[in-house]
Amino acid sequence: MEPFDEWLINAPLWLVTVVLVASLIGAALLGWWLRQRAIRSGHGETDSDQEGYILGAVSGLLALLIGFTFSMAIDRFDTRRGRVLEEANAIEATYVKAQLLGEPYRTRFSELLSEYTDNKILLGEARPGSQQDQLLARNEKIKIELWDEMIAVFPTIKGLDFSSSFVDTVSNIFEIDAARKAGRRAHVPGQVYGILFLYQLAAAAVFGYVLTRRTSRSVGSVLLLLFAMSIVLVIEIDRPVTGRINESQDAMRQLRATLRENPPASFSKFTQAAKAP
Repeated sequence: MEPFDEWLINAPLWLVTVVLVASLIGAALLGWWLRQRAIRSGHGETDSDQEGYILGAVSGLLALLIGFTFSMAIDRFDTRRGRVLEEANAIEATYVKAQLLGEPYRTRFSELLSEYTDNKILLGEARPGSQQDQLLARNEKIKIELWDEMIAVFPTIKGLDFSSSFVDTVSNIFEIDAARKAGRRAHVPGQVYGILFLYQLAAAAVFGYVLTRRTSRSVGSVLLLLFAMSIVLVIEIDRPVTGRINESQDAMRQLRATLRENPPASFSKFTQAAKAP
């Protein structure tokens, strides 16, 4: 990961905002200074009818760049959110099929899937640090235990029709887990942010150079601040681990409630009642 990328992902958002706004102020002052110097030297006009066209073109292109970057960040956010639901469905499907197993495998699979769900919820809300590392290690440990149970139970079910389907559902949990990890490592490329930052600095310099009236400078300052806030919002959405706008874990919480309401014993009672004369 490039240093600029790492800084955007891990630096406090207030620090990114302060650096961006301070840079914009510096660029605008530079543009204003260049305009005053040109006027004093007699090479610059005090006003121009072309200012509106210049500002419109610069602002329009900047808005387009921000919109393009925002779309990239939202696509990644929607992908992460969709995979939470996919994982919840995969765990629930495996849990239901595990009730067809004989003991002690049925109880063991059910307990592991419940532990896996609890750990996933905590992991989805954890921030970088020792706790996240512990939760990741626990996640991998439960996956190994699930597969060990699969190896142990498969000889007892390989002759049954649902054996292949059961193996596929367990494998699907592992695949979605890998996809969620990859999604949390995916960010808008730092080169895109770099170009966006450089263009906004250039736009601020143009604003400072072109806007000579006090009222115009006030309006231009507000516009630049709005653009800066938009960029900060994009950066926040693009932080799946360190940001505060993260994919909802509601699907996993609902799954956890379902698993707790339907322990293996409840399925056993239903099976015995169905077999009773």
